[in-house]
Amino acid sequence: MTQAQSSLEFIPPAYNPVIWNITKTIIPFWLRYNRSIVRVEINHAEELIDLYQQFQQGKMRFMLAFRHPTVIDPPCLAQLLWNQLPSLARQQKVTLRSPVHAHFIYDRGIPLWAGTKVGWGISQLGGTPIRRGAVDRAGLRSIRDLFLNGQFPLAAAPEGATNGHNEIVSPIEPGIAQFGFWCQEDLIKAERDEAVAIAPVGIRYVYQTAPWQYLDRLLAKLEVDSGLLATSNRIMGLINGQTPNESQQTELYQRLVNLAEHLLSLMEDFYRKYYQQQLETSEDFSQRLQALLDAALKVAEQSFGIKSNGTISDRCRRVEQAGWNRIYREDISELVKVKGLADLVASEAELRLWHMRLVETFVSVTGYYVAENLSAERFADTIILLWTMVAKLKGSKVKTPYLGQKKVKLTAMPPFLIADYWEQYQTNRRQAVANLTQNLQQALEETVSNK
Repeated sequence: MTQAQSSLEFIPPAYNPVIWNITKTIIPFWLRYNRSIVRVEINHAEELIDLYQQFQQGKMRFMLAFRHPTVIDPPCLAQLLWNQLPSLARQQKVTLRSPVHAHFIYDRGIPLWAGTKVGWGISQLGGTPIRRGAVDRAGLRSIRDLFLNGQFPLAAAPEGATNGHNEIVSPIEPGIAQFGFWCQEDLIKAERDEAVAIAPVGIRYVYQTAPWQYLDRLLAKLEVDSGLLATSNRIMGLINGQTPNESQQTELYQRLVNLAEHLLSLMEDFYRKYYQQQLETSEDFSQRLQALLDAALKVAEQSFGIKSNGTISDRCRRVEQAGWNRIYREDISELVKVKGLADLVASEAELRLWHMRLVETFVSVTGYYVAENLSAERFADTIILLWTMVAKLKGSKVKTPYLGQKKVKLTAMPPFLIADYWEQYQTNRRQAVANLTQNLQQALEETVSNK
């Protein structure tokens, strides 16, 4: 973005049954041929079936709180709700009225990188936007209204952003629990007696055939593209679907470590040399990575005049909002005579946001994720994150490389009823929100640990 733009307006949800029906027909083919998702499975479908039945009977308002490791989680959840849950319900002698759908909360930034057509489509499917780094009153009002009065249940990703890890749940944001309590308050004010629930849904991706050969080749390409090796001479001859022996696994892991450390050193030198960041040397990879992420964020924060307070995720949201404030201007009509200066501010803001996007990519990297379990999925998660980083460094378009066909495993956990926390909420709201948030965190982590 090199020019100042008009301010980001709220995009009201405008559910259109025609658009929903078209998308419902297209989505299984889109998942298969565009994202290599060949199957969507659900454990404990009866939990969702019961919730939808109660919702349609006017007994329940609920929110689906789903895990968010990748950008294709919402389409996978849509495939489950639109095309599979009604059939599963019939098998249990339950009839759900069509459409089985959900309003959903999405980041207002999605239409900025995905395009206005995608933004329009999300709106037509009943999505409601939220600006994560600011007090978005219009967005909050819309969420609150949909939770209370929406034609469908609500869905949201309580982690707030993707983390690229199948088996790590990022810290849950407390807003999801607060929405539940607000809905209960609104129902009481309206003298309505529906129950309110938050329903955790886990999601994991499993390769149909373990892509060891693809991972070997992709890692070899990254070794060259990153400058670690001059030529691609490390192909190990692994075979898809055939588990590497212990020696091969050790070698593959060591190559991954070497690449990660090379990239880490490269970026440390970059921030030391060009942004005067003080990065101490350490033998601990995790400490070095966290220090690098902190330094990268400070570059953006210092340029925007923001204090470095809170978690990495909190800081990313504030940086994003500060950048947007400089690009999407409420005073655009007043900038005619100084448009060149406004464009300069916008282009510089966009450059500073690059540092924040880099941090977002690696915010959940631990340094021991693969070492704990040398599975194809964990190797793939990590190698794709490194591939994303190298693509950013090269200025290439970020498109996930093909590693084979996958199936999606969704797990519906028992819902949390707001009524169980309501008494505490009357006396200590902050603690009640914290308790529900912690329980939701544990439930989603349980979906990760139960293979």
